[in-house]
Amino acid sequence: MSERSWSPVFLAADVPLPVGAYSPAVRAGEFLYASGQVPRDFRTGSLIGTTVEEQAQQVLANVREVLSAGGASLADVVSATIYLENEQDWPAVNDLWKAAFTAPYPARTTVGARLRGILIEVSVVAYLPG
Repeated sequence: MSERSWSPVFLAADVPLPVGAYSPAVRAGEFLYASGQVPRDFRTGSLIGTTVEEQAQQVLANVREVLSAGGASLADVVSATIYLENEQDWPAVNDLWKAAFTAPYPARTTVGARLRGILIEVSVVAYLPG
């Protein structure tokens, strides 16, 4: 069996490890792949927000924290996938996206999905040239 050519990225020591079989992010060469982030507080596990706007703000905060743990920021994001429970929430999420990112914006895909009690999930890829 060959060694992996990527390494996991973990959050701060006060953040519990994921319950599922995944890493919060992985670094592969010049790319950082962040797992889908949901609107839960990393430390307490509490769901944050009841509206898509509130949940999106928490998701973006989680994305920032995961990126930071991997040495990146929102400015390094080159691609994102947004999963929405209600596709009609796209305009509100797009407005928040424009406030969080600067032009030129990263590539993005938005899809409708069943999210088991949450309104939004976001995964990103960041580019970190060596």
